[in-house]
Amino acid sequence: MSSQERILLATDNHIGYLERDPVRGQDSINTFEEILQLAVLHEVDFILLAGDLFHENKPSRESLFRTAALLRKYTMGDRSIEMELLSDPMESKSPGFDFPAINYEDSNYNVSIPVFSIHGNHDDPQGAGVDGALCALDLLSVAGLLNYFGKTDLPSDDYAQPHADGTNPNAEGITIKPVLLRKGRTKLGLYGMGNVKDQRMHFELMNNRVKMWKPKNANDYCNFLLIHQNRVKHGGMFDDSIKLVIWGHEHDCHIVPQEVAGRDYYITQPGSSIATSLTEGESIQKHVALVQVHGTDFVLEPIPLRTVRPFIAEDLELRDVAEEENIDLNDQIEVMKLIRRKVEALIVDTTGVSNMGNPNRIGQEFQGRVANKDPIVYHQAKKRAQTRVKADNPVQLSVDDPELSISEKLQRVRVATLVKEYLSAQELQLLGENGMSDAIQQFVEKDNSHSIEQYCPLTSSFLKLTKLKAEHEAAYEADKEARRVDKKAKGGKGKGKDDSASRDSMEEDDDLGIGAVSIEGSDNEDEERSYRRRKKAPAKAKAATAASKRRQQKRRKPGPR
Repeated sequence: MSSQERILLATDNHIGYLERDPVRGQDSINTFEEILQLAVLHEVDFILLAGDLFHENKPSRESLFRTAALLRKYTMGDRSIEMELLSDPMESKSPGFDFPAINYEDSNYNVSIPVFSIHGNHDDPQGAGVDGALCALDLLSVAGLLNYFGKTDLPSDDYAQPHADGTNPNAEGITIKPVLLRKGRTKLGLYGMGNVKDQRMHFELMNNRVKMWKPKNANDYCNFLLIHQNRVKHGGMFDDSIKLVIWGHEHDCHIVPQEVAGRDYYITQPGSSIATSLTEGESIQKHVALVQVHGTDFVLEPIPLRTVRPFIAEDLELRDVAEEENIDLNDQIEVMKLIRRKVEALIVDTTGVSNMGNPNRIGQEFQGRVANKDPIVYHQAKKRAQTRVKADNPVQLSVDDPELSISEKLQRVRVATLVKEYLSAQELQLLGENGMSDAIQQFVEKDNSHSIEQYCPLTSSFLKLTKLKAEHEAAYEADKEARRVDKKAKGGKGKGKDDSASRDSMEEDDDLGIGAVSIEGSDNEDEERSYRRRKKAPAKAKAATAASKRRQQKRRKPGPR
């Protein structure tokens, strides 16, 4: 048995991109099939995918079906696997189930070419059910079609922040455990870290919270690291035990390994296998790579992809061409004729040209000759030098910016910005702008069809609780006021009755020959008690007055003469 391990590298397949397009709908799945065919042709030991296997967070049934069918067709079979798994096969297994996380360790499957994949920003885990956050890769993994690794369970941002003294006992950060493989004398460690938000990733790195688990005899291993992040200029950020970093997310193909200053590892950027945007970087020839590992050394061989749809991008500066061909830039007809001479998609520098026609009209003339239905001509003024903006405060472009053309707005303005501006103009009374904006963004970008449905009842419940709390507070204040009045009335008995009753009582007492006695400020308790005994209730006083009048009338009535 040879000690050389053969690996096929690919990333950003974006299966399902424009799947409803009658022309380009099958481009992504066709290229993915070519990648699997190359793996079979070169008799690789396994395939490594660095994220964004799917273009959507919730891929369609058609995309899932075609992907599962191709994986079953090309990676299942009787071909023996010569790699030995040294790490725990139950590591990262599905909770509540006892089958291994590595499919070829399961006796129920005949796997000929294992596939290892991390998640990207398009197919990242979502949700908070009993099984935690899930993604499409979890479905393929539990079905035994690929091996999903590099899933990290990070605490919330507030939970991760350090205390005032700089300590945080709850801070665990990111711990990456490798998949350890051996073939003959060659040992390979696969470290994977799926996509993490850039700000959080920066926080984890700056606080030294990214930890890489090392096996025994770590120096005997050739270690690969798969990540899926924005690539920015910085110094070495990973441990020197890593030999090769396989960088996903960036679509430009720079597959030849690049050295990192001050470090011993290399970076390869395979790029996407399909063009998902009409940019110059996407027009570079697409590749995958065949990596051969022997001992702790590796050799990488780029392999061009043949099924990728040709994409040509070219710049045209109108002022320069106008001078050469003696064209009046104010003559719109002549300018349109000049543009029509370009064969494919053009990015036209319109700096200094005030009047431009509708680019969609030119695009309509090429329908049936080019595959892209979206505008093939973009009007774009030359970019001015700008100061660097911190990533923590990204610029949010407004749809009302007069300096942006329609095509630039469509390319650069985010859905979240559009929604936020629209909701701000509506002056919502019941639903919060930020919460509603987040729910709509989840609905559009992550295809979370329940985000708005879940947000509205939560807001309704919050409003009901707020109203109920206000009612309880009002009832409490009313009850408190009633108790205060009642207490005051009881405390001032004899003087706290209403004025009419007091006047009636006083008048009736006068009729009975009882004088009104003021006891305010009196210290004579006997006098007060005597007064209370003499004082009668109004009804009794009236009855006594009537009886007294009858007695007086009898005394005054003259007897018989």
